[in-house]
Amino acid sequence: MLGVSERFACRVTGQHRATQRHEPVSSTPADPDAALRGWLRQYAKDHPRRGFRPAYHDARGEGWIVNHKKVQRLWREEGLRVPQRRRRKRHGTSTASDVPAADAPNRVWAVDFQFDSTTDGRPVKIATVIDEHTRGCLGGLVERTITGEDLSAELDRVAAQRGRYPAVLRCDNGPELACNAMAAWADGELGLHFIPPGQPWRNGYVESFNSSATNASTSTASGHWPTPVSSSATGNTTATTTTGGTHRWDTNHQPATLPPAPTERLSSVVDYFTGSGHHPDPAAGTQSRLTG
Repeated sequence: MLGVSERFACRVTGQHRATQRHEPVSSTPADPDAALRGWLRQYAKDHPRRGFRPAYHDARGEGWIVNHKKVQRLWREEGLRVPQRRRRKRHGTSTASDVPAADAPNRVWAVDFQFDSTTDGRPVKIATVIDEHTRGCLGGLVERTITGEDLSAELDRVAAQRGRYPAVLRCDNGPELACNAMAAWADGELGLHFIPPGQPWRNGYVESFNSSATNASTSTASGHWPTPVSSSATGNTTATTTTGGTHRWDTNHQPATLPPAPTERLSSVVDYFTGSGHHPDPAAGTQSRLTG
């Protein structure tokens, strides 16, 4: 206005030059990005499957002078995000009329899975079947993969050995148990009792056995199952199951540590963990029969 430079005018008045570049607070809106925030909220409502990157390109296409970093910051501050499609976990449908009581042998069997790995890093899947009344381990599988068909075949083998099926099979909602194969296998033979999700203590007997079996089986310094001596393309884990089978035999033959005691020693249960078909006890019989 006076025909002098900004530098000279600031020097004369004693003001910093930055004071001449900031707009007065009275003329500055409370949120200068309010319009862009509103546009982003409407954009997210109209395009729920798009994120901030498409929003940035569309904003530039509509004339907004903004870079992608500011769009990302405002997008995050507004809490906008692409909704994730959560896969619903399948829950099993219990066919038992009420909560079963294991008041006799072969009344309630329990089955549960464990997951571990051998020292070479490959996964191992372990299935355990116990009788809740005798607390004895009836059978199990140790394989690289176990499906519902594999488990039903093992349960058939245990039932054939013991001469009968249980009244109820207690289990959790794992995919190997809450599947069509298990439902078809149990149909007309026995009842399935699925414990509520997230409550493993409702299947406490088999969980307790699995805990002690894991401690006995992970005998290596790394805390993993020993790697099989020979590993085929099918994932045979026979050699990895020796320690697990030994613990199972010890459990079934030490009733003092697992009350109540079995009515008869389970000496002839095939040691399915070792795969040998022979029991380490030389005095073991050829056929076990439970009374009751």
